[in-house]
Amino acid sequence: MNDAIFSQIDFGPIKEFLDDDNITDISYGNQGQIHLKTLDKGVYRIERPDINNALLEKLAFQCSNVMGKTFNMASPFLDAESAELRLNFIHDSIATNGIACVIRKTPAKIRLNKEKLLSEQYVTEKLLNFILTCVEGHCNIMVSGETGSGKTELVKYLASHTKENEKLITIEDTLELHLDKIFPHRDIVAMKTNNIASYSDVLVACMRQNPRWILLSEVRSAEAVTAVRNSVSSGHNIISTIHSDRAVNVPMRMYSLLESSQDVDQFLKSIHRYIQLAIHIKGYMSAELNRFQREIVEVCEFFVDDDNKAGSNIIYKKNLDGKIQYNNPTKYLKDYLGSQGVVLPDNLFVAETGNNTVNKVETIDSL
Repeated sequence: MNDAIFSQIDFGPIKEFLDDDNITDISYGNQGQIHLKTLDKGVYRIERPDINNALLEKLAFQCSNVMGKTFNMASPFLDAESAELRLNFIHDSIATNGIACVIRKTPAKIRLNKEKLLSEQYVTEKLLNFILTCVEGHCNIMVSGETGSGKTELVKYLASHTKENEKLITIEDTLELHLDKIFPHRDIVAMKTNNIASYSDVLVACMRQNPRWILLSEVRSAEAVTAVRNSVSSGHNIISTIHSDRAVNVPMRMYSLLESSQDVDQFLKSIHRYIQLAIHIKGYMSAELNRFQREIVEVCEFFVDDDNKAGSNIIYKKNLDGKIQYNNPTKYLKDYLGSQGVVLPDNLFVAETGNNTVNKVETIDSL
């Protein structure tokens, strides 16, 4: 761990976990229970008697001093953030079974590469090539999945395949992407929202910076949904993340986050018009591979058809039985990519109709 803000803090026996690149999260609670989340094993519990309430209280006190905050019964929640660490503490006046703490590591590095993605069965090669072609063709992409599924890591990997001369602006409420540090030679502006500058405020400033790509942190509020829609409708390209159970359900998930009573058909049509692709990632403990597995299980294309109806096309799906289904992209995606100077072959995945799978295109009327 190399983090200037927290360099003077004594993490004690916790430091060995911070220095281990395989560990992504450290959770402490319930009078001494420690759970680690790792890249290869997922979440599991360890026994460390030397990591106890007294140590965590000392750590919280140090963090509160560094951040210029208080942590006591009157202020029972503490968030401490630096370049590569996020810490959250809950005081024992609220957490009645002892002080609770979660430490998340957000290193300024890209953990994914093509060799790793293919060797760990994260994605098939032809699907990966297709997704990277969509990035090259400036598709607006939403990455969905549960907490800890690896959405941010995939966004960082996709962002690394944007063109060197294209300006990137990241907008986050908690810093995780660190693209400005990963690519110090590129034109990248990293922006952070706070209680003074909201998503809307930052987005207005962002537009004036003339970016080609806007990378929004997780869409989890009405304000973030509005920011996404305003970004794409103004001609900018976005890559963002959202919690959703499937790629095909991303537009409806975005609608559910809105606090207004906006017309559902109008909203969904705007999302289907401007968001070209959704990618769903799943993380689980694989009995077959005997390790924690992250993989892309669904890729869905969105469009508005010639009859002005919102539609979707599931390009890739991995079923529960492990079988994979492919569908060719529709003419709408091919036309969009063509307008960006990128040409897709007519039969990218399915050689002949009836020979594998057939395109199943759905409109809102049938969803």
